[in-house]
Amino acid sequence: MNGLHLDARVNLPGWSSMPKSAGGAGGSASAASPSVMESWREERTRSVEDNETSLPSIAAAYTTILRGLGEDPQRQGLLKTPWRAATAMQFFTKGYQEKIIDVLNDAIFDEDHDEMVIVKDIDMFSMCEHHLVPIFGRVHIGYLPNKRVLGLSKLARIVEIYSRRLQVQERLTKQIAVAITEALQPAGVGVVIEATHMCMVMRGVQKMNSKTVTSTMLGVFREDPKTRDEFLTLIRS
Repeated sequence: MNGLHLDARVNLPGWSSMPKSAGGAGGSASAASPSVMESWREERTRSVEDNETSLPSIAAAYTTILRGLGEDPQRQGLLKTPWRAATAMQFFTKGYQEKIIDVLNDAIFDEDHDEMVIVKDIDMFSMCEHHLVPIFGRVHIGYLPNKRVLGLSKLARIVEIYSRRLQVQERLTKQIAVAITEALQPAGVGVVIEATHMCMVMRGVQKMNSKTVTSTMLGVFREDPKTRDEFLTLIRS
């Protein structure tokens, strides 16, 4: 993964004052403040009921777009397109109606495991917030437990919640890492995303084979080169 960008340390309360081990690595994220945790728990911005209420106005907006493009929304092939497009857009952005706490509440387990946990090649689909076209690719997640582990499928659910929103890849990478950090307070977290942006493929520079790689490294994944190298080697294998 040439050109891998190591993101700047996320400014979570407790990281800057974290004690260092003999090897110079940062400790766990256990000092995250209650206010940070509360913001993580209360992040839902849309409900299922909101979907039903807003669907007609979104469909009407698509009708306006079709007319603006020079099309006839009343022709047979387009009669139901505004409603289909509105429903699809709500699905593409369903992460706004989900909360991380609902997914993780019963899937965090006390476990005396202190070796790296990695789930790689998690399929990811998102929407570019600048052009409203797809972003798709793979997410690799690793963390070093601190007496607690997370059900493996929940890492993919975290990816789904944050990717099914209007996004930029840099923010998505950081949101996934921070959510895992706040949930588990591990010794460290690493997240790498490799993705294709249709705004670079279908328009603009139109580069078919371009991929964007972003990373966020927290705790020992950032402070300890050996831990970071182990993670990056394992996700390449």
